[in-house]
Amino acid sequence: MSMTQSGATDSPFQTSRPLSAIVLAAGLGTRMKSAIPKVAHVLAGRPMIGWVIHALRPLGCDRIIVVVGYGKDMVISLTSEHLPYGAEVAFVEQGEPLGTGHAAKVAMEWLDENTEDSGGHVLVVNGDAPLITAETLAELVVYQEESGAGGTILTANLDDPSGYGRVVRGEDGRVLRIVEDRDCGPNEAAITEVNAGFYCFNRAELAEALQNLSKDNAQGEYYLPDVVEVLVSRGREIQAIDAPPEEVMGVNTRAELAETERILRERINRGHMSRGVTLVDPSTTFIGAEVSIGRDTRILPGTLIEGETSIGEGCEIGPYTRIVDSVMGSGCTVTYAVLREAQLGNGVTVGPFAYLRSGSRLADGVHIGTSVETKNATIGEHTKVPHLSYIGDAEVGSRVNIGAGSITCNFDGERKHRTIIEDDARIGSDTMLVAPVRIGKGAYTAAGSAITVDVPPGDLGVARQRQRNISGWVARRRAGTATDSNVGDDEYENSIAQELHEGTRPGQGGEHEEKRGDG
Repeated sequence: MSMTQSGATDSPFQTSRPLSAIVLAAGLGTRMKSAIPKVAHVLAGRPMIGWVIHALRPLGCDRIIVVVGYGKDMVISLTSEHLPYGAEVAFVEQGEPLGTGHAAKVAMEWLDENTEDSGGHVLVVNGDAPLITAETLAELVVYQEESGAGGTILTANLDDPSGYGRVVRGEDGRVLRIVEDRDCGPNEAAITEVNAGFYCFNRAELAEALQNLSKDNAQGEYYLPDVVEVLVSRGREIQAIDAPPEEVMGVNTRAELAETERILRERINRGHMSRGVTLVDPSTTFIGAEVSIGRDTRILPGTLIEGETSIGEGCEIGPYTRIVDSVMGSGCTVTYAVLREAQLGNGVTVGPFAYLRSGSRLADGVHIGTSVETKNATIGEHTKVPHLSYIGDAEVGSRVNIGAGSITCNFDGERKHRTIIEDDARIGSDTMLVAPVRIGKGAYTAAGSAITVDVPPGDLGVARQRQRNISGWVARRRAGTATDSNVGDDEYENSIAQELHEGTRPGQGGEHEEKRGDG
């Protein structure tokens, strides 16, 4: 099975011969103790395999083939979602898991069936090594092209080589074979030069060597590294390039996953700082791989910026703020807040302790204050929602002021309804706007009102009971103390009822018709 995404193929690293890449991503990763395929685990906002493909993209590969197996649907979906622009990828299912050599063979068979030119080189990489860089892969490819060898491999020298295949060399220093960790004898186990799991082979020679692999080993599988010994046995030379140990570090456990994420985040943070962004405390600042931030923006400690978020210039974000998949203009201030799929214009202030949910669209100069929540709401220029309010499913005009504690009652138990507040309106504190309802241009609502019918432009909407003070009530009912112990709870309630009954029943100012299904 296969699926592709195509686009531009321009690349800063141009190869002289056709180049294809195979990404091995069929394994479960048992040491992760997870139902999720290992390469699907997310690092700094991008699945592990996504980092590998982003490193391949600048090489200008004619084909990138991802070999899938366990959890193939998840791997395909996540890989496709996080492809770099212009990448062309095919997905091939391994079927029975018979080892890395078998996975490479399945990919080569697909390649032979789907391409006319059988020349050039094939780059084979592991999908669980997200720290590899395009520069190191380019060096590998160029070295192989220039050397004319049967293949070139990346190696690394480690203080603790356990778990890695060892690179065995002859007395003349030439690479003879690679021995997997489980198959090492005492002498081989002492070798500190390890196979990093990145190869570049002559395509025709790789295809032939894969046909001659044996599974006579500790795991009973076809090992891709055994291609090295097959080629050497035929008189072909294998070249090796020493790679930075950090780049070729594989991820096999949760601890290695965390360490890899730390390294990736450090790289991301250094990149933003090099482009003119201030990170007050990089160690507590978490920025995703797809995030863009303008120069002179200042990020305070404890801030997380994730997804496809774009932030303009000269903003101040944080401390302790989370922003996900949001767009922000320049000159904004966001403090102790959470933003999800929100859009902010220029000069917007948010927080502290505000929550902007999906569909919140704030124009230039909007102020969202303390403990305010917005959702699916458009808010016009220079409007203020200073504190303790909920604005959901609403269209709010420009220069509106919404008093503290005001809410849009947008749900009637079955459907959502919209509230419209026109330009220059003033919403009194503790106003309930029961949607659907419209507040006209320049209109006011009185504090404490439950507005259920439209307020025309320039009018004052009042919907509350008129206050009545009962003269001398405390002296008669609570003489000498704030609470008279001689009066029980029932008698207290009865006394209140009697006092109210004796007087004129409270009236209402700005009477309104109740709506059915208000929520």
